[in-house]
Amino acid sequence: MNFQKSAETYERATRVIPGGVNSATRRLARPMAWEWAEGAYIRDVDGNTFLDYHAAFGPIVLGHKHPGVTAAVAEAIEGLDMVGIGVTEREILLAEKVVEHVPSAEMALTFSTGSEATYMAVRLARGVTGRTKLIKFQGTFHGWHDYLLMNIITPAEKIGQKDPGCAGQLADAVENTLICRFNDLDSVEQAIAANPGEIAAIFLEAIPHNIGCVLPTQAFVEGLRQLCDVHGIILVFDEVITGFRHGLGGYQAKLGVTPDITTMAKAIANGYPCAVIAGRRDLMMQFSTAPGGKVFVGGTYNGHPVGSAAALATIAAMEDGSVHKHLFALGDHARNGIQSIADRLGIQMTVGGYGSVFTPYFMDGPIDRYEDLLRNDNAKDVAFRSAMVDQGIFMLPMALKRNHISAAHTIDEVERTLDVAETVLKTLR
Repeated sequence: MNFQKSAETYERATRVIPGGVNSATRRLARPMAWEWAEGAYIRDVDGNTFLDYHAAFGPIVLGHKHPGVTAAVAEAIEGLDMVGIGVTEREILLAEKVVEHVPSAEMALTFSTGSEATYMAVRLARGVTGRTKLIKFQGTFHGWHDYLLMNIITPAEKIGQKDPGCAGQLADAVENTLICRFNDLDSVEQAIAANPGEIAAIFLEAIPHNIGCVLPTQAFVEGLRQLCDVHGIILVFDEVITGFRHGLGGYQAKLGVTPDITTMAKAIANGYPCAVIAGRRDLMMQFSTAPGGKVFVGGTYNGHPVGSAAALATIAAMEDGSVHKHLFALGDHARNGIQSIADRLGIQMTVGGYGSVFTPYFMDGPIDRYEDLLRNDNAKDVAFRSAMVDQGIFMLPMALKRNHISAAHTIDEVERTLDVAETVLKTLR
């Protein structure tokens, strides 16, 4: 494959955009620039076409340029751009659908990005409880804001310490966020005991997909719910990635555990900017959008017609259950297929995943938390992904990152992916 035009386009971008990209994780060792996407495929400016498993970090769940979503967006643009006062029919319909499908949702507010939604969950928890401290888990990601941007991809030597993700984070923000071990209820109980009456919320990434796919145990999640009930702590499920991708009820519906607050984004609008915070009525009514609400919320683009229309069309496509049946079947086939190839070739690998997500880790299991992933052979992981890209199968060439199947993928395309993976793995071996 020739990537000359991508390199030239990227070089031009670096003259006016810091680093040449508008989000840090879009910067690759080999620069890539894009011109087209449709269904399960993306094409770069050099004319190279790839079967896409990146899916823009997960929003593309129905497939690129899905006809139903595209038509809904076009209709929204023709009817109304922005008024910025009062409410529109689509905003109401979207909130009604979220309340209908998501177990924890009694009311909902709409934003543009997942980071906004999780930030508002922090503000709400503190505003309602009058407490300052938060608990998050090592290896989870909840957006770019100071309060939760820490201890994500932490190096081994910093495990057990605070690991802020950005220069300029206030010491107070870092100190007031406590880091616990995922799937380790004892570490949570110890943190609560050491900070009695001070913890406002526990933030749980329903599945820590930012490190691939590490599943929570049922006992762990149920234990969190019980601890929050006993100690008056707000339980927040961050379903920015899992929401709608794994089911219209989110992963909470699979677990049968109901949080107090849920945040969702990415796949809820199949690639258009839309995010939601939803939860218990008594908590949601504390937002300043409601009379007497003491927790300020605002945003020019909240409830934007385009995002709302895209989300409604995405929900409509999923409501008969056929999309998730297709996604789960292909996901199982991809995971089992890659694991079988690795086993047959004698390659050390554990393929993690759930539903439409699969992540080949170059290590033996078990994998219960981030600390286990320190055993992953990151160099081999990136080499595998890079070689797949060279063969027209786009898997983000970064270690530990998840792959996503969309409803536009077919069994034949997954079979082709497995054939290419076997060729690549033989070469790596």
